[in-house]
Amino acid sequence: MVAAARAREAGFRLAALTIDYNQRHRIELDAARRVAQALGVERHIVLPLDLSQFGGSALTADIAVPKDGVGEGIPVTYVGVNALDYSGYPDCRPEFIAAFQHMASLATKQGVEGAPVQIATPLQYMSKAQIAAEAARLGLDAGMSWSCYDPTPEGLHCGLCDSCRLRAKGFIEAGLPDPTRYAVQP
Repeated sequence: MVAAARAREAGFRLAALTIDYNQRHRIELDAARRVAQALGVERHIVLPLDLSQFGGSALTADIAVPKDGVGEGIPVTYVGVNALDYSGYPDCRPEFIAAFQHMASLATKQGVEGAPVQIATPLQYMSKAQIAAEAARLGLDAGMSWSCYDPTPEGLHCGLCDSCRLRAKGFIEAGLPDPTRYAVQP
């Protein structure tokens, strides 16, 4: 949401891509639609990519979402691109983004013909507090966005997973009210 609003502010036309990775809940997809509409996205693609076929993720399989903080190794809740709040996710590392951009330059017509794809990750080095402050500066309703890995049946953020804890901490550190509806206050 913040990255798209910054791109819009810079004069770019917006297209949004949401991956329906067969997550256990649909709340994330609903939030993506609301955000895309609110930002005036010209085209919003929801791409089905059934990651449950690979197994091993608490976001797609019947595996408990950790609620006791960041542990050792790659977490079972693997997503993201924010290096400062990196919790062991390999694709949050700057090296991954650089390698992916290089691969896109080699593997696309555009890249081979001299106009390589440029991947921008404007939030990668921002803390959650800086992202929350940027959302406020841009006039965004951060309550529209979704972070929780394990929402309640009532559609609330659980308040206990790593993502909820990092989100709540970001608003506190930014000195901003948190518009998130939590089942348990982190």
